[in-house]
Amino acid sequence: MSHFQTYFPDSGGYDIYDDDADNGGRGSLTEQTLVELREIAARYPQKRSALLPMLHLCQSQLGRITTSAMEACAEICEISVAEVSGVVTFYTMYKRKPVGKHLVGVCTTALCAIMGGDALLAGLQDHLGVGLDETTADGAITLEHVECNAACDYAPVMMVNWEFFDNMNPESAVALVDALRADQPVASPRGAEITSWREAERVLAGFGDGRADQGPAAGPESLLGLEIANERGWHAPEAPGRAGGPDADAGTDREEGSAK
Repeated sequence: MSHFQTYFPDSGGYDIYDDDADNGGRGSLTEQTLVELREIAARYPQKRSALLPMLHLCQSQLGRITTSAMEACAEICEISVAEVSGVVTFYTMYKRKPVGKHLVGVCTTALCAIMGGDALLAGLQDHLGVGLDETTADGAITLEHVECNAACDYAPVMMVNWEFFDNMNPESAVALVDALRADQPVASPRGAEITSWREAERVLAGFGDGRADQGPAAGPESLLGLEIANERGWHAPEAPGRAGGPDADAGTDREEGSAK
């Protein structure tokens, strides 16, 4: 495959022609992974619908998305490599650069920024000695900035391998990454025990790890509105026309009138 020279060498991007074969074969999928990719595709009426979980499975083996992985997914889904590449480059969960054992993301959007997300990110960059989308020398931590995680009630939040860590501060953030680097047991306050990013990717591909029920599904901050509604007897109105709804009888009368 011919080499493509990027016009933006300092953009942090990754050359799509990464010469998998010249990388000791590490950019190629194993036969077992190919079997599982076909298994995922068989779950859907249209094979192309399986692309997202298939890409997660590729990452679970390779630690990123390589050219050969995109080609394999395109062949199985019966679509073009360009279509696969368009998906890979659109969604930030798919990585073109190798990811470390743990992917640590810090939210700095809106409320998290106001509550100290920028300080979290700056502190981690200084402590780990890496920039954004870079990996520590020991391969343990890849650090990234993430957009809103929809967990504003716990701002500022971080994610480790897609699991939430709430109400963080610079000190607790440093303690968290130090524990991860030391292979100490770490569990999300609203999720499972942390394993590795590759193992989490396999779960996103649809292969469960038995940890789905670990940890609480929601914390008190998220449930506060529901508790207040229950205390005050508040209920959502019924949809118009539904049984028991405010327009149910009126709807029946209109139908009877039309029949007459």
